[in-house]
Amino acid sequence: MCPWVSECAYSPCLPPVREWEQRATARCIKEDVENFEMSGLSLDTQRNIEADSFWCMSKLLDGIQDNYTFAQPGIQIKVKALEELVSRIDEDIHNHFQKCEVEYLQFAFRWMNNLLMRELPLRCTIRLWDTYQAESEGFSHFHLYVCAAFLIKWRKEILSMLDFQGLLMLLQNLPTIHWGNEEVGLLLAEAYRLKYMFADAPNHYRR
Repeated sequence: MCPWVSECAYSPCLPPVREWEQRATARCIKEDVENFEMSGLSLDTQRNIEADSFWCMSKLLDGIQDNYTFAQPGIQIKVKALEELVSRIDEDIHNHFQKCEVEYLQFAFRWMNNLLMRELPLRCTIRLWDTYQAESEGFSHFHLYVCAAFLIKWRKEILSMLDFQGLLMLLQNLPTIHWGNEEVGLLLAEAYRLKYMFADAPNHYRR
């Protein structure tokens, strides 16, 4: 079983394996994944995890390869799409960035490049990426709406920063250290709402 799923023995995002293997592996990895000792697993279980992890990583990269080619055009396009989307969702935040001369590329490049890994604790990244795996275009498309929801989440703090340095430091060090499944669940719910409202609107961002 993919180690990204610590609680559920049956996830639609995983390749099929035998039921007893799913149950056994789920029992093994219910403890804190950040401190889990892989050497305590049997060799067969480790090999199963390696194979499923390779499958998950292949699916992850399938739609975002242009993020990691020369000049990273995929990331450039996604950052621009985020800017256009936020300008529609929350004009106050967008105008505040312009007033403070903060460019989206200065903070959102990392969000797109690392898929929010550096902004969230590992336990939250596992929960987030599990949802991406279950989505048909989770990493390539849905991630945009998650980033927009993540940005809007900090609306009050963003608008309270009145200078370039303070605003950029906030955006690069958002206080998520104590986040857990509940916070990620709310973030995903807001991202789904934004996707439902804007994904089919032809002018909500420039492609």
